[in-house]
Amino acid sequence: MSVHREIAAELHGRLVALAAAPAEGGISPSPEELLERVLRRDAPLLPPEDRAEVRRLLLERTAGLGPLESLLDDPEVDEIMVSGTRPVWVERRGRIEETAVRFADEHELLHAIERMLAGAGRRVDLADPLCDARLPDGSRVHVVLPPLAVDGPAVTIRRFRARRWMPKELVARGTWSPALAALVAEAVADRRSILVSGGTGAGKTTTLGAIASLLRPEERIVTVEDTAELRLGQPHVIRLEARPARTDGRGAVTIRDLVRNALRMRPDRIVVGEVRGAEALDMVLAMTTGHDGSLSTIHARSPEAALRRLETLCLMADVALPHVAVARMVGDAVGLVVQQTRTADGHRRVTAAGRVVAGGDGWRVEPVDIGAGVAA
Repeated sequence: MSVHREIAAELHGRLVALAAAPAEGGISPSPEELLERVLRRDAPLLPPEDRAEVRRLLLERTAGLGPLESLLDDPEVDEIMVSGTRPVWVERRGRIEETAVRFADEHELLHAIERMLAGAGRRVDLADPLCDARLPDGSRVHVVLPPLAVDGPAVTIRRFRARRWMPKELVARGTWSPALAALVAEAVADRRSILVSGGTGAGKTTTLGAIASLLRPEERIVTVEDTAELRLGQPHVIRLEARPARTDGRGAVTIRDLVRNALRMRPDRIVVGEVRGAEALDMVLAMTTGHDGSLSTIHARSPEAALRRLETLCLMADVALPHVAVARMVGDAVGLVVQQTRTADGHRRVTAAGRVVAGGDGWRVEPVDIGAGVAA
């Protein structure tokens, strides 16, 4: 631990004690006033440069997220990965790299976790050591506490990007090819339901948002997400977000609950941020009963694998449907599958697309030549 951090850690305890003391005259001083009072009283001989650094570290501990503040201020950081007091890792431009940032001790890390979750009305403890939450800026945070996390509290923050990427921009960046942009525009206009498949961090949500930007402004669009990330520019968008259970195990609202309710909201299009469970059946039924042209993403490594996974998720709904019936519904529901990939060099591209043709006892995928994008 640096000398500055040691001083800041000691002064932080005194700052907390001072803040807890009864206010003089019944007027509570601001956090900045308390901080300056502690610095004057307990560190009067610090040189100006050291004083400024200790003040910054104290502010991070009391009003921010400690060492993570510098990473959250970096516009190139897409994901932040914390594992105990070891160095923090980040994803920049599609590549994961180690940083010099680290927490001094688990107490500092737990304090940052508390501050993160407090704004979302969530908490974690030994009785409930797992938590998903959304930060005020829209970023997603996932926390795992010991004993589940063996090497100390694990925190993963997926940064939220408020910017909406349009199809022309993705073509210019090389994420899409011009042929793919034309294919997607045709599918949207023809109200064919589109499934975006790919791995974690491949850019599925970005592609989904770009496809959704092609929906007509007069359409009523309902989005359903675990954590609200999509930002659509159309004027008639209803955004729904799932809610996890409280510590007593009650109050959960699942994606499946929201998909079912979305059907009662007279949508022209339903956009499901990601299908990963039994809600797949409700989504497929919606696509085949008047809500064609809907959009979603799924984890899979090819268009064919995406449809097979969709079948499996439908069967998880536990309604005793035979596999043949589910396969036929999937073939009728999905019109186009777009495969998103993050390559070894960190670039994200759409590498394949396939039209879904229903027939016989299920479906088949006809590959479409989408050409090639240019590396961004």
